[in-house]
Amino acid sequence: MADTATTLPPAPAPAPARDASRFDTRAFLTRYGSWIALALLILVNLAITPNFATWQTLNVNLTQVCTIVIVGVGMTLVIATGGIDLSVGALMAIAGALAPLIFLGKLFPLPHPAIGIALAFILPVLVAGGLGWFNGWLVTHLRIQPIIATLVLFIAGRGIAQVFTNGNLQVFNLPDFQFIGLGRIVGIPFQAILMAVIVAAAAWMLRHTVFGRQILAIGGNERAARLAGIPVASVKQRVYLISGLLSGLAGLIVIARNSSADANLVGLGMELDAIAAVAVGGTLLTGGRATVVGTLVGALIIQLVRYTLLANGVPDAAALVAKAGIIVMAVWLQRQGQR
Repeated sequence: MADTATTLPPAPAPAPARDASRFDTRAFLTRYGSWIALALLILVNLAITPNFATWQTLNVNLTQVCTIVIVGVGMTLVIATGGIDLSVGALMAIAGALAPLIFLGKLFPLPHPAIGIALAFILPVLVAGGLGWFNGWLVTHLRIQPIIATLVLFIAGRGIAQVFTNGNLQVFNLPDFQFIGLGRIVGIPFQAILMAVIVAAAAWMLRHTVFGRQILAIGGNERAARLAGIPVASVKQRVYLISGLLSGLAGLIVIARNSSADANLVGLGMELDAIAAVAVGGTLLTGGRATVVGTLVGALIIQLVRYTLLANGVPDAAALVAKAGIIVMAVWLQRQGQR
């Protein structure tokens, strides 16, 4: 009888080994693209922008970017958990409206002006933090999507601030309070020092603490994090609380810098600037990977793009278009890195 054994097809050829020495351009741009963009912006400004390499220009850009970075740090932590916070601008307005009412003695009588100033630094920030905690409660206990939960205060928060002030502009001149926005230490704006401390503390926390690892684990895979015993609801509420506290602090800086509090304008559009800084800086918008230093770099890029265009006679509307283009490019680079 003839042999009827089935002949097996030949095994596929093994895939060629990847050359470890080959330079991965995509990975390099994903990791260092924001730093390269910042360096190029600085070089372009040195070449074409008059008086760019001066202390005055540095101070202008620093004071413009500080509040974005401070709010952006809180936004980074929220986005790292897979959430979003649209209420940061409204929380800035609430804190900015409350502070003058306190130190001017319009809410309650003050035994001494110094007590009013101290309370004006503490109470508005705590109120903003409490409202941030409320955002986290809506997300964790009522299971509302973060974009919807924070939309509540995005809509109502600025109205609350206007009710506090009856819609009136509050003008003041109080150097002790305004030091947070106008003061300098050895020539460096105090708000820039405050920004650097917050960035360093948040970056250290994300990298070296259990809480930081829990934040990233929740954003990477919330179900797995819960099965691993991570208190997901508690971590998320603390993250939104931190975002609220930092938003309140940024609101105080803005009114101190302007010597006035306008509930209609304080923090207007800040949520978009903060999200843009986070995206450009390299934090994944889907959560699980975050870089606070990257948020600082992203905010500097956005600020320098706007400054470059304005300093060279380009209308502010063009700066908004450029900002949108930068965000699209940043998200595209993120998607390329994920692939």
